[in-house]
Amino acid sequence: MSAHPWHVSDDLAVRYADDALPEPEAGPLEKHLERCGACAARVSAAVRATPAAAAVLADVRAAVLEETRTEVPVPVLVPAPTAAPAPAPVPAAAAAAPPPPRLRLRSSFLTRALWAAGPAVRGAWSPAVLLVASGAVGLAQGAGVDGVRPLLLALAPVVPVAGVALSYGAHADPLHEIAAATPSGGLRLMLTRTAAVLAVSLPLLTLAGLLLPASAAPGAATWLLPGLALTLATLALAGWVGCRAAAAVTGGGWLGVVLVPALTASGGPALTGLTEQLDRCLNGPLAQGAWGAAAVLCAALLAARRAAYDHLSAGR
Repeated sequence: MSAHPWHVSDDLAVRYADDALPEPEAGPLEKHLERCGACAARVSAAVRATPAAAAVLADVRAAVLEETRTEVPVPVLVPAPTAAPAPAPVPAAAAAAPPPPRLRLRSSFLTRALWAAGPAVRGAWSPAVLLVASGAVGLAQGAGVDGVRPLLLALAPVVPVAGVALSYGAHADPLHEIAAATPSGGLRLMLTRTAAVLAVSLPLLTLAGLLLPASAAPGAATWLLPGLALTLATLALAGWVGCRAAAAVTGGGWLGVVLVPALTASGGPALTGLTEQLDRCLNGPLAQGAWGAAAVLCAALLAARRAAYDHLSAGR
């Protein structure tokens, strides 16, 4: 973008003011101007220096000055201070009514929060997560079904991946094109909605795992790092293939790794094979360290390719 990767050069500001900057460069520049006052002042000066903008600003200034000259100020007579009159009685119904501006403010905040959370959290995905968690606890505690924890641990890492796939894209959000075109779109919007997905799924599924009877399966919290790593891998891969295809690759890959060996094993029940496979994938410092390293690597890849998400295809 310029000699300094974080600031706008004079030449770039002039090109932007002349409307000669390609869209892939103009978008990141406009987002940078929201956070950098020095660059905003440089671009503003360049815009004012263009002949077209200078003529428009001169006309506006002349119109404002002319309007100011034609207005005659009206003197305001201030009465001498007197004793303050007694306040008029307020009806009980009016006194008890809550102030409308505060209600509007709270309603506006709730609307913005629900929009930022994304289609998955405010749609059918959240009840589905609650149904999975409560169903697992009900089967184990109420119906006495054995082996529910391995099944929950096999599905848990895929739940936030599915939430990410349902949170971003024209297939999920009718306002996707408008949201993606705002300064808060792109990677920032994806991360906001991903955080909302994780805030719903992580505590619900972990609590459900803790309420299940202890078994030979790994601990209830061992899926957290794999779930985070798979979610970040989905976001990183989405920069190339889109959210839905990335979720299919990461979620399908995880299910294939844990379910295929269990279903094809011939030495015992499938549930035993699933428990053993989960133990290899989740238990121990080596497995957890590998998942942690994968999460850090995917986060670094996201940071390095953040500009690719500003123009992510609306159809993916």
